[in-house]
Amino acid sequence: MNNDAATPGSRDDLQSTLESFQQTLRGQIDNRRQTIVTVALVVSVGMTVVAYLLGRRSGRRKSAIIDIRRL
Repeated sequence: MNNDAATPGSRDDLQSTLESFQQTLRGQIDNRRQTIVTVALVVSVGMTVVAYLLGRRSGRRKSAIIDIRRL
């Protein structure tokens, strides 16, 4: 049997693997940063508009009509 598969890797091996993974991930995020920011902005504006319109509609339904008469 081969005992190499059962022994854990060294700390340096693990650290280098994680660093290379982080560098790859950071590179992908940097390449798509403009797209991510644009999508986030559009989604937030859209949610704000929907919340405004729903609140306006709800306010119209629940508002009382008050008739003020002069005596």
